Amino acid sequence: MGPKTRILDATMLVFRRHGFRRSSIEQVAEAAGLTRQALYHHFESKEALFRAVIARVHETALAAEEAAIGAAEKAGRGFADILVAGMTARMQAMIASFDGSPHIEELYSEHLVHGRDLYQRYAALYAERLVATIARIARKQKLVLPQGLSPAEFARLVEMAVHGSKSQHPAMQPAEAFLKDMALMVRTLCAGAVPKAQEQPASKAVTRERPSRSKAGARP
Repeated sequence: MGPKTRILDATMLVFRRHGFRRSSIEQVAEAAGLTRQALYHHFESKEALFRAVIARVHETALAAEEAAIGAAEKAGRGFADILVAGMTARMQAMIASFDGSPHIEELYSEHLVHGRDLYQRYAALYAERLVATIARIARKQKLVLPQGLSPAEFARLVEMAVHGSKSQHPAMQPAEAFLKDMALMVRTLCAGAVPKAQEQPASKAVTRERPSRSKAGARP
């Protein structure tokens, strides 16, 4: 285990125990078995440590989401099952990072203060990968998205469903209820995706020859 990994493990432990505001560099150094000076060699401040933890949480969530999507695709699951598997794995990874901490709401709020740019960067990355997943699965399973939406438009609705679930469950707690509501909303959106109709070849128009008209005054 490298020193940075050890420091981040210690940082997570300290933040979970004390929250962000009541944690200190000294506490992290002690938990990591380092001197304060040795810790400063890697991270210049408590805020820098917190940002590193935020990035780690998001990277872990991204990896979990990709693994779950890959496994669901390999198993031949349906469109909704694949998306729900990915979203659930992402959120479970995030929840697990601070699960059990009495300061979980503080940690989630502080991460928007000290890592808003990271939040925006990873939100864009989640959206980008979700669009790619939706486009790929729709193509493979020959699906038409609801209301003729593009993969980007549909991905935006999926993310809105996640944020809507969060509004009902602050800090994604209780986790079980949050994940259940999120999955229900995503499945409801996916229910509108239908298989493409089999295109029928256009039938050739049959041209019937009309009987030629006789000259004026003549009988047919």
